Amino acid sequence: MVALTAEKQDQNLLSRMAAGDGHGENSAYFDGWKAYEENPFHPIDRPDGVIQMGLAENQLCGDLMRKWVLEHPEASICTAEGVNQFSDIAIFQDYHGLPEFRQAVAKFMEKTRNNKVKFDPDRIVMSGGATGAHETVAFCLANPGDGFLVPTPYYPGFDRDLRWRTGVNLVPVTCHSSNGFKITIEALEAAYENARVSNIPVKGLLITNPSNPLGTTLDRDCLKSLVNFTNDKGIHLIADEIYAATTFGESEFISVAEVIEEVPDCNRDLIHIVYSLSKDMGLPGLRVGIVYSYNDRVVQIARKMSSFGLVSSQTQHLIAKMLSDEDFVDEFIRKSKLRLAARHAELTTGLDSLGIGWLKAGAGLFIWMDLRNLLKTATFDSEMELWRVIVHKVKLNVSPGGSCHCHEPGWFRVCFANMDHKTMETALERIRVFTSQLEEESLKPTKPMSKKKKCWQSSLRLSFQDTRRFEEGFFSPHSPVPHSPLVRAQI
Repeated sequence: MVALTAEKQDQNLLSRMAAGDGHGENSAYFDGWKAYEENPFHPIDRPDGVIQMGLAENQLCGDLMRKWVLEHPEASICTAEGVNQFSDIAIFQDYHGLPEFRQAVAKFMEKTRNNKVKFDPDRIVMSGGATGAHETVAFCLANPGDGFLVPTPYYPGFDRDLRWRTGVNLVPVTCHSSNGFKITIEALEAAYENARVSNIPVKGLLITNPSNPLGTTLDRDCLKSLVNFTNDKGIHLIADEIYAATTFGESEFISVAEVIEEVPDCNRDLIHIVYSLSKDMGLPGLRVGIVYSYNDRVVQIARKMSSFGLVSSQTQHLIAKMLSDEDFVDEFIRKSKLRLAARHAELTTGLDSLGIGWLKAGAGLFIWMDLRNLLKTATFDSEMELWRVIVHKVKLNVSPGGSCHCHEPGWFRVCFANMDHKTMETALERIRVFTSQLEEESLKPTKPMSKKKKCWQSSLRLSFQDTRRFEEGFFSPHSPVPHSPLVRAQI
């Protein structure tokens, strides 16, 4: 028998969905993850490995979590102190969720929005992380072939989360660096018209606030304009607010739940919020996702759909205990903001000293880094060439802007909260060595770089035709590199 290729076997034995590539993982965003998984950095065991800067995870407050868990063994049904509740928690629970869980989550959502709004526990629908919550909302609001407007740049995982199994289209709303990638009504109208011309019925607008990958927040006037736009069009507004408690410095987060109180005659049936504990509490592995809808019918249907991705009752029990400890929650949020601010300052101060630009923002677990002046040409092919060098030679997994559907090549998302201080120092040192090598190759010896004339000149173009010096291990951490002069901000 002639052996069939894997592709042919898929076509013959699997469904079109399983055999196709609609999962959206054939992008540089996921390729960077694969490079990391094949050679992960470890300071002792694998010092020449890839440092993961493509993972938006908050690991800066793990010590606070561990301390609370040790001090509250009764929160787990698998301890001597909590085992008496084992039978009550381990039995079948319906898809409404434990009442104490929904109450605690609603209270926490209020706290992360400065107690300016109230959330009804009966509208809390649980899901397996924000991924499951987004898909549930898409299933509730749209049919295959319908579309959601999504401002660019946006989280690359949306291509998988919202499109793969639902058949929904994502219609990009082009935003520009010239105004800090702000969402404008003109851009929304243009995207809406493009969808109409393409025969894509628009069912909603999806916003991420605070933004992933930008780290920016939407101001009150912008949010009001988005509510009015969607209400006028008769389409839904879905607000992804999973980074609500990651603001720091002077940055302010305003929830759509607060704004709709200020919009006269707002049709609340069109307003929905996606939330989770993955970013604000640093608990992505617990898979706690939330759909909060002001539409009664959506709440009812989403709750039935949640059967396919429930949060385990043991996790609900633990989270209910933890979030009900208001002293702990207050302290956790306060320290998390301080530590995020310190880490953000460490990274951006280091980049500033090297003349590397970044979008000014004060939220999220990442920065939006500007390397446009390093491109050979202002194209996404050049962006990919630069990205391959950064990932495979400099050994830093950052996410290229093209994977985030940014229409301007040369931007990169760089995550900073998923590593310890020493690893961040190593990452900054690798960037320093990389830029020093570029300066050495591109600037004449008679014209040393001054503070005003940094290495990111418009005339500087990184050549990828000859990577011999990279191949010889120039960027190996074993190279004789002087200690980094960059700012070291302790957290």
